[in-house]
Amino acid sequence: MVSVQSKTVWMKRQQCPCGDWKCFITYEGETDEILGSQSIKNDSGPTENMVAPYVGMVFKSDDEAFEYYGSFARKNGFSIRKERSRLSPQLGVYKRDFVCYRSGFAPARKKQTGEHQRDRKSVRCGCDAKMYLSKEVVDGVSQWFVVQFSNVHNHELLEDDQVRLLPAYRKIHEADQERILLLSKAGFPIHRIVKVLELEKGIQGGQLSFLERDVRNFIQNRKKVVQENDALLTEKRESETVDLLEACRANKEADPYFVYDVTVDENDKVENIAWAFGDSVHAYDMFGDVVYFDATYRSMTYGMLFGAWVGISNQGKLLVFGCAFLQDETPRSFAWSLQAFLRFMKGRFPKTIITDIDPGLREAVRSELPNTKHVISLYNILPRTSSWFSLPLGPRFPEFKYEFEELCHLESTDEFEFRWNQMVSHFGLDSDKHIALLFSLRACWALPYTRGCFLARMDCTSYWKSIDTFLRGLVETQTCLRGFLEQTGILLNHKMQSHEEAQYMHLKTCLPIEDHARSVLTPFAFNGIQQEMVLAMQYAASEMANGSYLVRHFKKVDGERLVIWIPEDEQIHCSCKEFESTGILCRHALRVLLFKNCFQLPSKYLLNRWRQESSLFCYSGQSNPRIKDEWYQEFNSLTETLFSEAMLTRERSDFVHRELTKELRRLISQVRDMPAVDEVVLNVTLSPANAL
Repeated sequence: MVSVQSKTVWMKRQQCPCGDWKCFITYEGETDEILGSQSIKNDSGPTENMVAPYVGMVFKSDDEAFEYYGSFARKNGFSIRKERSRLSPQLGVYKRDFVCYRSGFAPARKKQTGEHQRDRKSVRCGCDAKMYLSKEVVDGVSQWFVVQFSNVHNHELLEDDQVRLLPAYRKIHEADQERILLLSKAGFPIHRIVKVLELEKGIQGGQLSFLERDVRNFIQNRKKVVQENDALLTEKRESETVDLLEACRANKEADPYFVYDVTVDENDKVENIAWAFGDSVHAYDMFGDVVYFDATYRSMTYGMLFGAWVGISNQGKLLVFGCAFLQDETPRSFAWSLQAFLRFMKGRFPKTIITDIDPGLREAVRSELPNTKHVISLYNILPRTSSWFSLPLGPRFPEFKYEFEELCHLESTDEFEFRWNQMVSHFGLDSDKHIALLFSLRACWALPYTRGCFLARMDCTSYWKSIDTFLRGLVETQTCLRGFLEQTGILLNHKMQSHEEAQYMHLKTCLPIEDHARSVLTPFAFNGIQQEMVLAMQYAASEMANGSYLVRHFKKVDGERLVIWIPEDEQIHCSCKEFESTGILCRHALRVLLFKNCFQLPSKYLLNRWRQESSLFCYSGQSNPRIKDEWYQEFNSLTETLFSEAMLTRERSDFVHRELTKELRRLISQVRDMPAVDEVVLNVTLSPANAL
């Protein structure tokens, strides 16, 4: 494999303020060592009572001494440099001389005939300020002693606003270096890059720790390094993708249910590659109604985009359905990835797909998933408003942010569009390209348009934090492409093999419908409906002449809701559309059921994806219908009864969890040793209640 000195750098794609889709760093992994950078701590200067160096002062190392003298120098209006050092066979470097930056005199330069040279004056004027050190070994420990110190200068010392502009203190820190490179790649001119950095840091013009010319020099020097490494990185990428492809083939041999797909260019080089493990395909059978496709991380080293399809289990846990590496973020690449994913999942479309706000991805979803609802998460939009609008709005941005977040949660589409136009006019954003983009995609992200779209509670903060933790952890720990395949396999295997402790679900209302929900739903789902039941007690239901109900909070903290109850069909509908969005009945519908003296929840409102037995028994689409008819229902009935009885007391719950786990493990081992005699293979994944 090719050895390249740079380490893998992963970046999170965002849209630049200029409107182009580029990369802004929001995660910093291991980064290249920047040539010429020094670790002088000059961000926070020394305190007012900092002790001046003196003869006999002791330091643990010469670096510590240089840092201390440098801090003293900055506080007093000058900078320092390293002058001479002396070496001995026994002690190594045993003497160090640090001097004022204006010490000595510049040597005269000879001009060659016909050569034009800039006539720059030297700052050196023979200043005698200095600190000399000597190393001694005391009790086997090396120490550095100040043997000579002078703070007498023959030049004017600088004020604080001037000393920060000395070359020794004009350092571009690593985070700023990466930001500068990205803005430069996006086509920003030097002066614009400086302005963006000042705005992001919230400082006045000219207050950065470096000058515009430092930015220009850094970009020029960095471009030379990038050009030299481009050829090596291209070779490394080719080698890494081949290695990843070989790993996919090996996994396919070991697991017949493992699936992968790949595209190559005209030179037979890998362009895109995607994969999914057999257990992920089985999990999709039960929990593939909502899928989030994350494609926000890009490798600067390999120039490839990492994508992951994830979902949510009935326990509220993150599920990984598949992963991909794409050569770019064009509609063509995104369309291929969606096609590959559908092939992996045997053509089963999700009800809803959640993505980032990427025009190319939007186009691909529209073409490949025409019958799937496309939702763009607000968790991906809201953090970007700062980079999009802080520059054009300046000090008015906080007011805009408040208005924008209010708009996101309005009730009606008419009100949204009316107030949107008011907001755009008020802030003078009529020609802003980001405003135009957001409005064109409003049906995918604004709540008045997405209310009632099934999201399976994936829009909660805790779930998005788990996605962020998973992706950051995955990106942080991998140094090669093959590592992503191996790590996702390890994480998936861990989820399948580990089992959560059974949770005893306490009742809060002691209502019969609460007890019924506890006997059927997982703790995650039960917790959601239990909260709604508690809140339902604060609402009043009024029956109308047409048989529908108006439900109001007793303090009128929110608007009234219209609930329709059809008893003969056991159908209930609420205008808040909470059930359509989460699969959990809302407080308004529950209030009407209580008003009608219902002691059990209608079965259709206890979705299979939230039931306890959904964790135990997952069929593939190829299961034998005869077997399913004869004993699958019987199995479901028995397990439902078992869990209903077990959840009554902690003692029962602990006993069933302990004994059932042992018995299921025994059965799994025994079944796997049996020969497959049917032509149609029955794919059964058995695990205790919290398997996925």
